Amino acid sequence: MKKNVGSIDKIIRLIIAVVAVYFAYMGGIEPAWAGNVLYAAGAILLFTILTSSCPLYSIVGTSTTKK
Repeated sequence: MKKNVGSIDKIIRLIIAVVAVYFAYMGGIEPAWAGNVLYAAGAILLFTILTSSCPLYSIVGTSTTKK
């Protein structure tokens, strides 16, 4: 996979992932399946951080890495 996620993008994704997992873990979100969606969103964001590649960026043809 081609790397297309830059460092600032990674930081933003990490913050969003932590917030999503926090809200999913703390509960209180209705309906109950919404917590699972937040866990999945956090996992996907963490995966894109670790691989430095975002499939959606590849489809759109954009990149946030420095050239």
